[in-house]
Amino acid sequence: MEAIFVYTTFPDWESARKVVRELLERKLIVCANMREHEAMYWWEGKIEEGKEIGVLLKTEVSRWKALRDALRELHPYEVPLIARVDLDKLNREYSEWMARVLFG
Repeated sequence: MEAIFVYTTFPDWESARKVVRELLERKLIVCANMREHEAMYWWEGKIEEGKEIGVLLKTEVSRWKALRDALRELHPYEVPLIARVDLDKLNREYSEWMARVLFG
């Protein structure tokens, strides 16, 4: 199993939960960790500040393209961050659980 993390951000808890639930129902991810944080970024020529919900999605590399496409479809941002992080090592027990959820 080649596990990956996919990181994205949302403007609020409601949109984050809605999209994560849809991804879980489609079996594109096995888990998501969500955390609120302060964000500063450039948008339309000026620096913006606000709160965002950072979401770390856990899945298998074979789900990457479908997950990326689903995030593009469901995401409320005009320009969402969709970043893939390949995992070098993952403990066997977690890897087996992921396989059962995604492929079982």
